[in-house]
Amino acid sequence: MARATKIREEPTRGRQRGQLALLVLCGAMFLDSLDVSLIGVALPSIEQDLALTPATLQWLISGYTVAYGGFLLLGGRTADLFGRRRVFLAAMVLFAVASLVGGLVTDGTLIMVTRVLKGIAAAFTAPAALSIITTTFHEGPERNRALGVYAATAASGYSLGLVLSGFLTQIHWRLVFLLPAVIAALVIVLAVRVLRGDELARSRNRGYDPLGAISVTAGLLLLVYGLTEAPESGWGSVSTLGVLAAAAALLVAFVVIESRHPDPGVPLRIFASRTLSTANVLGVIFLAASIGWQFIATLYLQRTLEYSPLQTALAFLPLGIMVFLVAEFATGRLMSWIGIRTVASVGFLFQAVGIGLFVLGGIFTDYFSLLLPAVVLHGIGNGLVFPAVNIAGLSGVADEEQGLASGLITASTQIGAGIGVAVVTGVSTGGTRLVGYQYAFAVAAGISVLGAIVAALGLGRVRRPDNAERSKQV
Repeated sequence: MARATKIREEPTRGRQRGQLALLVLCGAMFLDSLDVSLIGVALPSIEQDLALTPATLQWLISGYTVAYGGFLLLGGRTADLFGRRRVFLAAMVLFAVASLVGGLVTDGTLIMVTRVLKGIAAAFTAPAALSIITTTFHEGPERNRALGVYAATAASGYSLGLVLSGFLTQIHWRLVFLLPAVIAALVIVLAVRVLRGDELARSRNRGYDPLGAISVTAGLLLLVYGLTEAPESGWGSVSTLGVLAAAAALLVAFVVIESRHPDPGVPLRIFASRTLSTANVLGVIFLAASIGWQFIATLYLQRTLEYSPLQTALAFLPLGIMVFLVAEFATGRLMSWIGIRTVASVGFLFQAVGIGLFVLGGIFTDYFSLLLPAVVLHGIGNGLVFPAVNIAGLSGVADEEQGLASGLITASTQIGAGIGVAVVTGVSTGGTRLVGYQYAFAVAAGISVLGAIVAALGLGRVRRPDNAERSKQV
């Protein structure tokens, strides 16, 4: 009798540990997303207090994005080879220390360095956390629900960061650095207690493929850097073309190295899956439209409608609420019911309509009659697309390559964000300020429509990997 009771208790304990692990991992993702937006409203105060140049001020944001996008694939592969828990904890410690130092130093260059270090830490944290989730929860409805919570947490972190930035800056801008340090410390303490080591990752005796890792990381760094600097330097400038050409050469070299290496860091066969490859294309399209729109919408609200930074943040708050509600309570069920292809396609169309309504901003400027419905529709689209793209990008991938697949899908979204901001910024200069904004919104809506078409044509049924019976490693 006692033995039977113990057998019944084991699955319950496993589920409880899995839920606690999900909570901790979502806390890390919340922190990564929070830190992207938390500094935004504080920039003018930082510039005034530290007498920063515009270039240094820009890199407080760009440094994080460039490092995040550039190191993601290396972070994912490192998690596969050296243990997801180990990499996750080490990256969280780096994130916490960099946040604390950024809140204490008074030199603008040092603050910029801390932002780069936090981007590198996030690049190792995100794929490690995502691959822990995918190797903890069985593929299907169970994993879909977990990834839905994960995606909803990411969206909530970004939206809350916009609002918190306004409140914290009113007290002192240094709090936008110190608050992430406190949250990171809490995540580390809980992760040590909840996460177990993954024996699978440690047991594999594989080469590290340093040339492949260096070429792809350097190539992505230069690509994101070139896209970030292009609007300022000019797309046809020698510096922009030189950086992008160097990025292309490094990425080509990476493909050649991986195709010839006996044990490549990024096996090119992983792209043989049409669903996985399509998911990565959709990741680029999704964030190109969404972040491109958000960047221009922020300028439109503050410069044209004369919203304060806090009013702008509150105007975007319904977006995060809708993403959370849809991703948490609807997307997983819908994917089980009508399939991932339909969910992603419909989500992109919702996003396109929401963004497209902003084109009418020159005619209708009332928030509740036009802008609120636009933000809500966009949020619904985000809540449908983001989990669907992540699930498609991780489907059919063996446990030992989940970190790699996680890094790929996260890198695609970060690169998409850089492309989107660069494209809409260039388009917005094509007319008067208001007309330029309308052009940019129309382009972002068109990119979303493209996403709906690609999803409808490219996504298929998600398939289980050969080792579909997941071992509980966390």
